[in-house]
Amino acid sequence: MNLTVAEENYLKAIYHLSEEGTKSVSTNDIAAEMKTKPASVSDMLRKLSEKEVISYRKYYGVNITAEGKKLALQTVRKHRLWEVFLVEKLNFAWDEVHEVAEELEHIQSPLLIQRLDAYLNYPKFDPHGDPIPDEFGDVKARPRVPINEMEVNQSGQIVAVKDSSAAFLRYMDKVGAYIGARVKILDKVEFDGSVEILVDQKKNVFMSKDVAANILAIQS
Repeated sequence: MNLTVAEENYLKAIYHLSEEGTKSVSTNDIAAEMKTKPASVSDMLRKLSEKEVISYRKYYGVNITAEGKKLALQTVRKHRLWEVFLVEKLNFAWDEVHEVAEELEHIQSPLLIQRLDAYLNYPKFDPHGDPIPDEFGDVKARPRVPINEMEVNQSGQIVAVKDSSAAFLRYMDKVGAYIGARVKILDKVEFDGSVEILVDQKKNVFMSKDVAANILAIQS
């Protein structure tokens, strides 16, 4: 099934908002994600419903169908593979790749994506630590926890970020936190939930609760 670029973007947004297809999504949430008006969302939902990639009943929310999830994962796969290519082969910074990958993800060539995957030696994660679905749509997730939920004196390794906006990634660069960095929780402030962490056993960093909640680690 061929979808338009706009339909692919909406379907991918619904997939992410539904926490990988496990729950219903409201029209208002989709409008906020797509930065558009609810009336425009309703028009698109009718189109996607006609193509049977979502189920939509007014006032009851939106659910992604099995076919819709399959197509959304194909788009996610392409996006994340292109991000790896841009960082590893073209020397883009990790805060520069999202918008470019947003355009490249709509190329309709399964053979190109198969060869891109092979060329990159079948990466499992993108530059932001998100898992890359394989060609069958299987996702190899790994257990991870926001560092604000780790206990004092607990250590771990940063493996992903929930916020991949350019502004957040530039902040990560500024404080020396990166995918693969070792971290240890030195202190947690009861008043506002902020944390003090040690990065790579050499740099103390103070972070707000919101920042720390967007950094995911594997505990060790």
